[in-house]
Amino acid sequence: MAKGRRMLAAVLGLVMSLTLLLQTGMEVRAGEDSSLHDMRGGVASLLNPGITESITVASVKTGNQNLDPHQDADSQSTLVMANVKSALNVRSEANEDADKVGKLYKDCGGLILERRDGWTKLQSGNIIGWASDEFLLFGDEARMLANDVGKMIAMVNTEAVWVRMEPSTEAGMYGLLPKGEIVEVLGNDEETGWVCIDYEGNDGYVSSEYVDLDFKIDTGETVAEIKAREEAEREAKRHVNYGEYTTDADTLLLLAALIQCEAGGEAYEGQVAVGAVVMNRVRSPAYPDSIHGVIYASGQFTPAMSGKVNRVYESGRIYESCIRAAEEALSGVSNVGDLTHFRRVNGREGLVIGNHVFY
Repeated sequence: MAKGRRMLAAVLGLVMSLTLLLQTGMEVRAGEDSSLHDMRGGVASLLNPGITESITVASVKTGNQNLDPHQDADSQSTLVMANVKSALNVRSEANEDADKVGKLYKDCGGLILERRDGWTKLQSGNIIGWASDEFLLFGDEARMLANDVGKMIAMVNTEAVWVRMEPSTEAGMYGLLPKGEIVEVLGNDEETGWVCIDYEGNDGYVSSEYVDLDFKIDTGETVAEIKAREEAEREAKRHVNYGEYTTDADTLLLLAALIQCEAGGEAYEGQVAVGAVVMNRVRSPAYPDSIHGVIYASGQFTPAMSGKVNRVYESGRIYESCIRAAEEALSGVSNVGDLTHFRRVNGREGLVIGNHVFY
């Protein structure tokens, strides 16, 4: 278990895109699927038609430049991170009067294309434009923030893979992950060929042969993507009064589905905490002002990005405890104060509830 908990994100150098080929397990590999943000219809396709990709830190190229976090000189680093509480406008030219081409949000990052006169031309997702250096981080500061807010994820590259309770083909199984499923990585043991993942709040294990690993950083949205998202959110919020946080049964179940995906294996207190984080984001100006918008915001919740939330929601097989936790969070209960982030316990300071730390 100690090896399985070895946190990849604790090392600044862990930003390489990996495909490990160690033979362990019994699943059969199928065709390749490079999509890391496949939304499989249903609620997700309605609410998030303009979803943008996170940055794959080591594999994204800008011209002849590669993002290299090992570079020591700030002038050579190609990573840039937004340094804002809410959002930063990206413009078509290096001045405040130029047209807006998109926005970078809190904890979003990009690649430097050019720098001049206190402005940086950057690429973040589908955005290419200029942002003021006053609201950006570079060099070591950018790398530290990227390491802090980014995450290592695994995407299943075979038809299906069993999630084991221990790193052994003889161990019991939590469940089955389909091809294209994306989960957060907690640790990787290259000697044994097992990857430790977060499976509904539990430590699960999959063979490294059947997953591809990437380190992800959130990216911004273009003006067109923002417009599409806001239109979808308005449609989804029809007949719902979010000011009082009253909602319809479908949205309640959507929140419960997310809670199950993120903390289904946690105690009830941990499930309420995840619901409270969602509602804290709804109340925060730094995030969309609807439950749907928060859950499907680009790069925020791995199960939403992979389509797992959709599948749980549409199946109707949602744990009763997760539904009660969603109801409690909607009623205004928060056991995490106004905190808006959580991740698996990794030594980070914060409020620890079960296997998660909230901050």
